[in-house]
Amino acid sequence: MKQVTGGIVSMTLFCCISIFGGISVASADAVADGKKVAFDRKKGNCLGCHMMADGALPGNIGPPLIAMKARFPDKAKLREQIWDPTIANPNTIMPPFGKHRILTDKEVDLVTEFVYSL
Repeated sequence: MKQVTGGIVSMTLFCCISIFGGISVASADAVADGKKVAFDRKKGNCLGCHMMADGALPGNIGPPLIAMKARFPDKAKLREQIWDPTIANPNTIMPPFGKHRILTDKEVDLVTEFVYSL
């Protein structure tokens, strides 16, 4: 019985490391790619309105992008905010990056990963 229990624990640990280990590597790439889009003045240009880590010459029209996991515990809500902020606030000055096709779906996903990491 001891051998079976040890095998189950080992297999569970292996599965957890495999699943979550792969996600963190992919997320690191997505975060880096999202940062490129967010800092690109011809694409996301988040720095035009927001202060964020590593950003030079940030704007101050929008809120600083800090503690994003606390502000958006549900990452899908953050993506929705980037896709079309008029859903949450019809009078916002933030452009609807996805709805108006300023960014592609993939770019919205990448920016979401980056902003969520802040």
